[in-house]
Amino acid sequence: MNNPLLSHFNTPFEAAPFSKIKTEHFIPGLKHGIEIALKEIDTIVQNTETPSFENTLEALENCGRLIGRNSSLLFNLNSAETSDALQKVAQEAAPLLTTFQNDIRLNETLFQRIQYVYEKEYREKLDAEQLTLLEKEYKGFVRNGGLLDPAAKEKLRVIDTELAQLSLSFGEHVLSDTQAYHLHIEKEEELKGLPANSIEMAKQMADQKEMSGWIFTLDYPSYVPFMTYSEQRELRKKLSLASGKRGFQDNDRNNTEVILKIIKLRKERAQLLGYESHVAFVLEERMAQSEKNVKSFLNDLSEKAHPAAKKEWSAMEAFAAENLKLTRLEKWDTAFVAEKLKQVEFDLNEQELKPYFPLDKVLNGLFEIVEKLYGLRFHKTIEIDTYQEEVVVYEVKKDNQFFALLYTDFFPRPGKRNGAWMTSYRSQKKGQRPHVSIVCNFSRPTKTQPSLLTFQEVTTLFHEFGHALHGILANTNYSGLSGTNVYWDFVELPSQIMENWCYEPQALALFAKHYETDEIIPQGYIEKIKKAAHFQQGLQTLRQLSFGYLDLSFHDKDAHLIKEVKAHEKKQISALQFTPDTPENCMSTSFSHIFQGGYAAGYYSYKWAEVLDADAFELFLEKGIFDPETANSFMENILSKGGTEHPMDLYKRFRGKEPDPAALLRRAGLT
Repeated sequence: MNNPLLSHFNTPFEAAPFSKIKTEHFIPGLKHGIEIALKEIDTIVQNTETPSFENTLEALENCGRLIGRNSSLLFNLNSAETSDALQKVAQEAAPLLTTFQNDIRLNETLFQRIQYVYEKEYREKLDAEQLTLLEKEYKGFVRNGGLLDPAAKEKLRVIDTELAQLSLSFGEHVLSDTQAYHLHIEKEEELKGLPANSIEMAKQMADQKEMSGWIFTLDYPSYVPFMTYSEQRELRKKLSLASGKRGFQDNDRNNTEVILKIIKLRKERAQLLGYESHVAFVLEERMAQSEKNVKSFLNDLSEKAHPAAKKEWSAMEAFAAENLKLTRLEKWDTAFVAEKLKQVEFDLNEQELKPYFPLDKVLNGLFEIVEKLYGLRFHKTIEIDTYQEEVVVYEVKKDNQFFALLYTDFFPRPGKRNGAWMTSYRSQKKGQRPHVSIVCNFSRPTKTQPSLLTFQEVTTLFHEFGHALHGILANTNYSGLSGTNVYWDFVELPSQIMENWCYEPQALALFAKHYETDEIIPQGYIEKIKKAAHFQQGLQTLRQLSFGYLDLSFHDKDAHLIKEVKAHEKKQISALQFTPDTPENCMSTSFSHIFQGGYAAGYYSYKWAEVLDADAFELFLEKGIFDPETANSFMENILSKGGTEHPMDLYKRFRGKEPDPAALLRRAGLT
């Protein structure tokens, strides 16, 4: 079999030859990569020289290049361009890769060599990055069973394999339920209130399915405008209930048992390693450090946000009763009522903004902003293979030298999971530049209009681009410490700080241009956008906090006592929600961040990073949003450094002080 995954890619910049990679190539490619990596490990283990940083840590860091590349390809494609066949391969690959990881982490002789270097190597010989790698690897082995006896190590292997498969199943169930539902409208009067481009997209969807009328789905660009603008309350309810039922229906895609198994196994794993809970295990390697600190952080924000949220909710209720004849607000009413209220309070209709945010112009403006800040230039190329015809690739240059590849994938389609994310196909390390990808689900172009973004989609693009910059600008010696390989509650700082440029007139002038006239967005709209940024910040903060509390509760010392997912969820978040509970809905069963992604016991980090980004951006506001010295300092101390040092040390080097929590409250208008 002519399998490209068995060897080095002989392509421009060693980019993945996607069109030549077939589903059946992955398992042989992974097995071959594992075989090579285990031989490399064996060479380290059998080295008769005294263990040193070079012959043990650096040698280990350079192992497994092929397996890393191939597994990254598989799981990235499984998120962005999956199929039944690829999902089966991912399920088959998960235990293979978990076994391989455990073969390394539970290799006693290898651990003894690392332990020797950790305890004996005199530290003054190592620089900050080498010290960080040494500590990370040593802790990585300990936190993956390095100090356990053989029986406990075997138990850990079984747990890790099962967790890997359960996580994949969780994601597959959510994706299947998302794609299994659509709302079919055949009467034109039932489209009342919906934006023209939303109607046009729904018509195109119906045409694709060879159906009459209009089709609305649970994909973000279809779902959100419908919930925000449709004047048909019963139809909003239908769509809302369908979204809330994902993973919570009486079928073979129900995620409740999957969740109970995941949280039980996570706790069991943590206790096996000597921790009270999965929260304690996770937070040991976070800026927050402990559950007590996270709870204190969440409680403090909750206390500050609750009075504002109560006022905002009362205003919503009064407005709805007086203007919309709604006396009891349900969850399918909130986006609709909030939008109507915002239109009145700020004389701002989000739909009036969309013509100023055509995707191509926003992206080009974003490139210009990034060039001003960090000296990067983006050149579209057709020389690089892609996994789907809509994916566009850019060659990124700095100082006229090749610096990275950027893949952009912007529109929803079958086989692509919801949401937006950044990932990489190749990491950065000394002598190797990265291949980075951003994946979103924006409104597609229609027959009459280009892709027009909502303002929220604009901030999403900037957010994911911030993550991409963390990867693109990485400049470290070791890929394990490069780019987004940082403490999880620090990883959102580069992404969230980028969102701030969306509100600044100087930046908006570069990308907010009418798709027909090229007119820059009027100053009046900019002022309204800035004012609207404070709209319902209390309610939005409580919503995020409720997810943070729920996440912690699934992973604390009492997690094993949870017997029913829905009842537990209701108990955890009811105090932070104002709409009545919907019995047939459960948010947890599609909470992919914590049961499929890497945010378990870490969802609080979004708010944690908001403190960092609000505080950091105050320096840009003080010095100028394009100030070269400030931008260079952020690049040198944050974006390029990855996880080479403790994040608080990096942050203080940039900011000159620890972050001020009040900065977030000031920006949100909650002080």
